[in-house]
Amino acid sequence: MEQTLVIIKPDAINRSIVGDILSRLEKKGLKMIGLKMEHLSEEILEEHYSHLKDKPFFPRIQAFMRSAPAVLLVLEGNNAVDVVRRMAGVTHGGEAQPGTLRGDYSLSIQNNIVHASDSTGAAKDEVKRFFKTEELHSYEKIDSTMIYSEDEM
Repeated sequence: MEQTLVIIKPDAINRSIVGDILSRLEKKGLKMIGLKMEHLSEEILEEHYSHLKDKPFFPRIQAFMRSAPAVLLVLEGNNAVDVVRRMAGVTHGGEAQPGTLRGDYSLSIQNNIVHASDSTGAAKDEVKRFFKTEELHSYEKIDSTMIYSEDEM
């Protein structure tokens, strides 16, 4: 089973749509193994967005991500990274397809509701960045046989 990180961003917190986002991810069949809410520090944002740190718009991203707490979530499932990326939609909410999280809840490139890991390697790094091992939970999801075929389990 693959793991991925989702950050539900401050715009979703302020718009009171966290429950809708979580519900859609759970209904897909993804297993929630880590969940917490926190204010993200400047240091962790610089590490997380290191590829953007030198861009002129980075201070706006950092201010936005620090404007309210974020909900951090680790999901597990078959092809979890790809599944969540497809559910999230393209980065610019105004260009995202209806039916995706960004397509249904965002018109912006910055205020685009969620961050989703873009590869399995990034997911491993991001999960470690935001979660301690003891914050991740292992359990048998009772509906697994209804979601996965026997050869996928």
